[in-house]
Amino acid sequence: MKPNIDNKGRVARGGIAVIFLLAGACLISEASVLAAIFVLIGLFCAFEAWIGWCAVRACGVKTPL
Repeated sequence: MKPNIDNKGRVARGGIAVIFLLAGACLISEASVLAAIFVLIGLFCAFEAWIGWCAVRACGVKTPL
């Protein structure tokens, strides 16, 4: 997994991670399964931001950032 995004992409992935993690935290009491899914997505986005790698770009899709 070579880095394939720059600093702007890393910031964008980090922002997406924060949004998903907050949404998952807010949903814990109402829908625990959905909250777990959101938290897992948020953790994966945080991982992508941390190492500078994007799964979508690795599949060949050109993203704007």
